[in-house]
Amino acid sequence: MTAVVDDPSTAAAASPTWTALVDRVAGCVACPELAAARRHVVPGECPPGAELLLVGEAPGAQEDAAGRPFVGRAGQLLDQVLDEAGLSRDRVAVANVLKCRPPGNRRPTRAEAGRCRPWLDRQVQLVDPLLVVAMGATAVAWALGPAVRLGASRGELREVAGRPLLVTYHPSAALRFGPGGVPMAALRQDLAWAAGLLPGLRRPAEPW
Repeated sequence: MTAVVDDPSTAAAASPTWTALVDRVAGCVACPELAAARRHVVPGECPPGAELLLVGEAPGAQEDAAGRPFVGRAGQLLDQVLDEAGLSRDRVAVANVLKCRPPGNRRPTRAEAGRCRPWLDRQVQLVDPLLVVAMGATAVAWALGPAVRLGASRGELREVAGRPLLVTYHPSAALRFGPGGVPMAALRQDLAWAAGLLPGLRRPAEPW
């Protein structure tokens, strides 16, 4: 039986591995409204050896049903854009600021994001990615603070938790504004930029 967790800060810090964190986050009830409405907690995915971590906003209806991130239309677009950039989804870690779907797919509140933050902060430590990409305003607020706007922070290399950070639009925004919109072009450009940065960020192999 999954243990109930009402203090993400303590539980996240006590998670030595991604698997342990996934087990603990499944019992999180720190946000009662979200815990009552969800079908599944959606902790995210971390394939072995992932060098890139993508951070989105929160699960949608299809993600809530499946228990996996980015499986709906936005996820299909993300897979396509990753493929165009030469990045395979099965080599990329993916997580959201919120692990539970907000009712009606509303935007997460600042309080919810704050309560959920320890999970994501610990995930960054566990993945230890070469590069983090924050997709959308909620992810940008997590990485750079609520006063920072996406448009003002996009296009330059930033930092989060001591790691390089890129800021881009969320795939759902790219869908909303259509194939000719600014978010779609920016998402393609930024993920291609991320792919190009990774080789130069790889750590040299340890000498024998």
